[in-house]
Amino acid sequence: MTNPTVVTKRSRRLAPLDGLRLVAALTVVFYHYIGQGTRAWGGHTSYLFPNAHPIVSYGWTGVQLFFIISGFVICMSGWGRSLGDFVVSRVVRLYPAYIAGVLITAAVITALPLVTEVPKPGRILVNLTMLQEPLGVRHIDSVYWTLWAEIRFYLLFSLVVWRGLTYRRTVLFCVLGTVAAAVARGTDNPVVRMMVQPENLSFFIGGVTIYLMYRFRPTALLWAVLAGCYLLGHLRLSNKLADMTEATGAHGSPWVVGGLLLTFYLLILGVAFGGFAWANWGWLTTAGALTYPLYLLHEYIGWTLIKRFQQALPHEVLLLAVVTGMLVLSWLVHRFVERPLAPRLKRWLTVVLASLRREPGQAPALVPQAEPAPAPRIVRQRAPVERPTDPAPAERSST
Repeated sequence: MTNPTVVTKRSRRLAPLDGLRLVAALTVVFYHYIGQGTRAWGGHTSYLFPNAHPIVSYGWTGVQLFFIISGFVICMSGWGRSLGDFVVSRVVRLYPAYIAGVLITAAVITALPLVTEVPKPGRILVNLTMLQEPLGVRHIDSVYWTLWAEIRFYLLFSLVVWRGLTYRRTVLFCVLGTVAAAVARGTDNPVVRMMVQPENLSFFIGGVTIYLMYRFRPTALLWAVLAGCYLLGHLRLSNKLADMTEATGAHGSPWVVGGLLLTFYLLILGVAFGGFAWANWGWLTTAGALTYPLYLLHEYIGWTLIKRFQQALPHEVLLLAVVTGMLVLSWLVHRFVERPLAPRLKRWLTVVLASLRREPGQAPALVPQAEPAPAPRIVRQRAPVERPTDPAPAERSST
């Protein structure tokens, strides 16, 4: 396997990719608000939104678009970094907005328990760790399940980051990961399924594969891996249709979900190959920054607002107002939580990481202090003393 020549000038932020993140977030938002048969409206959404419901009932696939984009971004952010720096970047990216989301959501559903029960303090505290699922504690908001999927992928990918990301190692990870995802589908071993997560791994690896095409160049092997990821993903979405039909009340088609997944991959490939370079608008970067807070905040808070005002406003007006309100709240979290706290958290974690890298017993480096100036010396005049002349060479001691 040859190592393709790296394509230069790849440091520029991909604004169209931020736009796709916003599309994925809004797809999930509208699915939860009108695609899912939620009782918050006081009636089934298929009757309240007869034209939109059949379309947005497929909005649950926006999560898979998130996973593909995440695989692309994780590989990009890990390239050239040590394992410690990679962990710091992920913690800084995930936790500030997440902690704010947990606290805000808990406050809203505690003050207005209209769509779910009031969470107990212990449940809130465990949720703040982002490890509630492996600890067997219910999510404060059901959308948090995707974060545990992200963390498990980070753990797998960190094995490659630990050795240092190279083209060959990353391709090997993609090949072995795709094979493992296929094989693990047939096992009931809970440890294997937890680590490999065959239901989601192919989407992440698909994103990593596209990043390799973006950073280097497409090869036959990378296209083969991407095709395998698509087939596994299509199989996963088709098998999930039965559960989604029960949740939405709409009969989904495996052809539709297969077409949607193919569209997701084609869009990200288009971004990677420069097909959307004309859409490098600055506002897309800002919009992309809102997607993570929007995803964390929208479901239970949105349902609560819909339940509270569904008899006071027309359904279309209420939907528009709630979506707008969630976007504003997401901007507030980004502006007043993520932007000020992320740099501080990064500095603190960097200091902690530096202390862990020091040798045991090695003191931290101190800033040298200036020595005090010596006291002035008093020079006394002495009478000149006649010094003896040096001896001739023959007279010098041999010692």
